[in-house]
Amino acid sequence: MTNDRQDDGEAARTSASGSPRLTARDAIRGAAVQLAELLGAQPDSVSALQPRDEGGWVADVEVVEIERIPDTSSVMATYRVTLDPRGELVGYERTRRYARGQLDRT
Repeated sequence: MTNDRQDDGEAARTSASGSPRLTARDAIRGAAVQLAELLGAQPDSVSALQPRDEGGWVADVEVVEIERIPDTSSVMATYRVTLDPRGELVGYERTRRYARGQLDRT
């Protein structure tokens, strides 16, 4: 009788030091949940995620700051969230504030 462990496609990975490495999926969830706890506002989405050279992740999280009707006039903000290699939030800053219906200029 074997004891096969099934996972959801995200096998546990390890860093060079042998400790478990946070997956991108877990980093996205962790960034959104921990930022919501600090701000008291529910994140709308995670628009960017990048690994850090020293371990951990940096995520851009979109948050509704002021809810308005119609929702295209709601005030949104982008927060840059930094997670350490264990997935703990170690810093955040608001990098942008905009109306939900506003498009970026290129």
